[in-house]
Amino acid sequence: MTEQSIYRHLREFRETLDRPEPFGWPEISHGQMLMMMSPKKQHQLVAHRLRTQLEPQLDDDLVLMLETDMEDANLGILRVPDLVVIDEEEATAAGDSINPLRSHLVIEIVSRSNPGNDYEGKLRDYPAMGVPHYLIIDPRDGSAVHYWAPTRRTGTPTYDNRQHYIFGETITLVGWKIETAVLPRYGEDNGL
Repeated sequence: MTEQSIYRHLREFRETLDRPEPFGWPEISHGQMLMMMSPKKQHQLVAHRLRTQLEPQLDDDLVLMLETDMEDANLGILRVPDLVVIDEEEATAAGDSINPLRSHLVIEIVSRSNPGNDYEGKLRDYPAMGVPHYLIIDPRDGSAVHYWAPTRRTGTPTYDNRQHYIFGETITLVGWKIETAVLPRYGEDNGL
């Protein structure tokens, strides 16, 4: 069985699922279906604060979407980014999934339950899919990493550049600014 046929079968199976609580929609990568826990309220608060900062900065032809399928069927990868900035034209195009080549920025918020998914699996998949900018926000330790410029120079898809931040610093990427001082860390005195 080829990797493409495995992907097709997993994709068809995914469509038949009733999403079992407390899981989110499964992702597919390298012949595996990945079940993640649904985002918790602390995770969603970070997503909300990111969204309220970014949306006013976007040009009229761009849209910020939350937890939407992004798929490259040729690679056999389906991911569900926490936040993704795409062209409005892509948001209104036929089909249910985002074309990663029409994305401008993907943001993942690290969960307490599976940090390796963002730092390993998605860091492998997003450059392969052609995502130009990938930002990891980590409320566990109050850090962030911006990856950009996908390349295959080493034979393996990766990002050519990265910049580390700590909460309190301003992240500037693609002409947009994110103030990390307003992003809560998990376990702070505010009940998170």
